[in-house]
Amino acid sequence: MRKSRFTESQIVAILREGEAGVSIDELTRKHKISRATYFNWRGKYGGVSVSELKRMKELEAENAKLKRMYAELALENTAIKDVLSRKL
Repeated sequence: MRKSRFTESQIVAILREGEAGVSIDELTRKHKISRATYFNWRGKYGGVSVSELKRMKELEAENAKLKRMYAELALENTAIKDVLSRKL
């Protein structure tokens, strides 16, 4: 997936400009983005503050870490059960 030219905090700032009353045409020209990009961002980041966005990223990272830990433990558990079943 292609990396965006804008960070998430910059995207939130652009959306805040739009909420403040700046026209969409002016925003898209100023930041050199398409109308579709603006509306996609608004759908994804609309109503989110920068602090909420950072917290969401932290939670996603923690969730990914926990999923990896669970996968490792499940694999280990399966291996142990396999070994025990062979001994009986």
